[in-house]
Amino acid sequence: MTEHDEHPERAGHPEHNEPSQNGEPSGRAPGADGSPTLSRLADRLGASTLAEPIRALLREALAAAGTGTDTTVGPDPDQRVFLDSVSVTGFRGIGRKARLPLSAKPGVTLVVGRNGSGKSSFAEGVETAFTGRTARLDQQRGEVWRRHWRNLHDGADPRIEVRLALAGDPRLSTLTCTWPGDDLTTPEVEFRRPGHGRRAFADAGWERALNDHRPFLSYSDLDRVISGKPSELYDSVASILGLGELTAADGRLQAEEKALNSAMRAVDAEQPALVDALSSLDDERATRALAAVDRAGVPDFDALDALVSGLPDADDDRLRELRATAELAGPDLGRVGEAVDRLREAVAVLDDVRASGAEDAHQRAELLAKAIDHSRRRADEDTCPVCGSDRPLDDAWAERAADQVAALRQEAATARQARDELRDAVDAVRHLVRPAPRWLPAPLVDPWEEWSACRGLGDAERLAVRAETAALVLADACATLREEAARELEKLDEEWRRCVTRLAAWLGRARTAHAGKPRLRQVRAARKWLREAGAELRAERLRPFEDHSQRIWEELRQQSSVDLRSVRLTGGEKATVRKLAMDVSVDGTEASALGVMSQGELHSLALSLFLPRTAAQDSPFGFVVIDDPVQSMDPAKVHGLAKVLHDLGETRQVVVFTHDTRLQRAFAHQEFPVTVLEVEREERSAVTVRRVTDPIGQALADARALAGTPNLPPVVMTHVLPSLCRTVLERAFTEATWLRLHRAGLAEHEAETTVAAAVTLLDIAALGLFGDASKGPADIYAELRRRCGSDAVGLVRQCQEGAHPSGTTMPDPRRFVRDVEAVAQTVRKPEETTP
Repeated sequence: MTEHDEHPERAGHPEHNEPSQNGEPSGRAPGADGSPTLSRLADRLGASTLAEPIRALLREALAAAGTGTDTTVGPDPDQRVFLDSVSVTGFRGIGRKARLPLSAKPGVTLVVGRNGSGKSSFAEGVETAFTGRTARLDQQRGEVWRRHWRNLHDGADPRIEVRLALAGDPRLSTLTCTWPGDDLTTPEVEFRRPGHGRRAFADAGWERALNDHRPFLSYSDLDRVISGKPSELYDSVASILGLGELTAADGRLQAEEKALNSAMRAVDAEQPALVDALSSLDDERATRALAAVDRAGVPDFDALDALVSGLPDADDDRLRELRATAELAGPDLGRVGEAVDRLREAVAVLDDVRASGAEDAHQRAELLAKAIDHSRRRADEDTCPVCGSDRPLDDAWAERAADQVAALRQEAATARQARDELRDAVDAVRHLVRPAPRWLPAPLVDPWEEWSACRGLGDAERLAVRAETAALVLADACATLREEAARELEKLDEEWRRCVTRLAAWLGRARTAHAGKPRLRQVRAARKWLREAGAELRAERLRPFEDHSQRIWEELRQQSSVDLRSVRLTGGEKATVRKLAMDVSVDGTEASALGVMSQGELHSLALSLFLPRTAAQDSPFGFVVIDDPVQSMDPAKVHGLAKVLHDLGETRQVVVFTHDTRLQRAFAHQEFPVTVLEVEREERSAVTVRRVTDPIGQALADARALAGTPNLPPVVMTHVLPSLCRTVLERAFTEATWLRLHRAGLAEHEAETTVAAAVTLLDIAALGLFGDASKGPADIYAELRRRCGSDAVGLVRQCQEGAHPSGTTMPDPRRFVRDVEAVAQTVRKPEETTP
């Protein structure tokens, strides 16, 4: 078994001009200016005979599709990404940190180990780091899975670290995945590339590439490819054909068509009920509206506008008077009552003040104040200017009078406040009296004049009485007329008003919908042209994909009687009908793939559809991770799978996780180079990874260790060591047997039967040396002497004697192991025979 070098050789990465896996050029034109899809469609559109409005609509949709694509800088297909290593801590079956070393270059690596060893935790770890989730999580959404994804022994700080090598970049980039909480679906992923800094992986622009060229395939994915929705399988293949802009342009047109269609359907659906409502009214306006709505062709929108807007010719004087009367508002009795009550209270307070002498104090204070002022202006007078007495108004008198004025004015303040309040109360009542509106019903003319006359009354007591009476009369009259007008309006207009409200809503939608009819015809024509152009491009670009899938199927089918005849994208863009059609035949009879294939055949078919996506020329991923692809496959298909993976490994880094030893054996039997890493899980989820040598090397290592151990009991050298070396020779002859039978083209199940029938060492040696178990000891020994020298026969006999009770002599154990190794290395591969 040949193995790849463990260390990355980045200078050996495939260049961006490598041929595609199917031998055909890529569907996208590398180095071309702009999108090749848009360029092809633009050329076809320029040569079409479509009307200019339709061409303009298509140009607009295609331009929007070109500018609407994701412009985030993502992985470059010319600088493919390879896996250098995957380190996992506290995640799923891995406790303390475990590292899976990989060769960051094309080639096949098998990661083997028993179920529960932790190997799938590596596979799910790298998938989670890139996508934020795993295929198994999508299927197993139970609470147990969500809560117990952390490792039981070291789950406090789960962490995944993926080291990446980009072709041409001498330094490794790192993808680090951690979790701030307990939700497995919300990891924090950081991408660090030397020279480019750190950023959240979600901002790195890898989303579209991961969707179009997903480099992960698990057993769950295989099931989903076969049992998933037809539209999802359609999308997964269509996405890599470079037709994203076409789909985006059609989606834009489809959305507009849907909006225009929905508007027209809604208007048409509502019209019969509207016609019934108008027909039921005994109203001249409803008759005119019905004629405008239910006429052939387009409704009379101008006539309907006049009716809905209430223009003069759509109403009459009586309706206007009734509506005006129904809106009349007389005095607010509550406010009038409050104002009149305030006025009456102010009158009463002023009367009380007058009765208490406060008013007299006010008058006396004013009189004394004027006398004091006079005495100051006429200081030379020696008689009183009021009574004429000879008592002068001197300073002493003025001082006594000033004290008296102050006291009187304090007593008079109450009177002044009462007069001010009365004045304010009068103004408040007058303020409530509003002028009559320009138009009044006849019964309201006199009551409103009586109410308006209140503004001219000066006597407070008369104002209170008259305002209260006039307001009550006018308010009662207004209320009576309003009620009568409302009843009459309800009788005459209620049904029409309800109908016209409905008519107004329909009118706006109908006008918009009918105005969009020409646009709808153009959109439909544009979509028809786009579908035809897209079908041509899709068939052209699907052909290399289909050829590649068929070649893979031919390798995997082996003895299957099912032929894969074609792979087609059918059904257009509608999610309910689009699907990936797989035409097969069984012994020449056409059939449905899902109906006639076994589970193993279906998984092989799923691989045939998946692998071409990973090998697409414009995929930026130089790696593909496949978890457990061998289940349900018979031995012949396992050999075919090894061939397919080997071919893919010529240009891609292929990492396969499996517990099935048949795949490793299939690589060995067909002499394909492969690196084998074994994952083992010990106590407390301690996971280790070791590089596996071939089975012969493992047995020789055990024999060398035994031969070099001092002070062993003699029986170990006479019985155990020869038995170990016999195992070495049995494995060497068995390996030669498989290679010889495989070169001879023997069917896998027949080869297994032949190998299982060989029981003794000489039987196995006969198959390994000749491919014929009937050869006797003489022929076997002669061939051994020819190929390995005369001592080879003695070594074989010593290995056989170790199983006998007497054992065999072992004078030089180390030399014995070296000689057995030389024989084993010589016979493990059969000589090439010339025809």
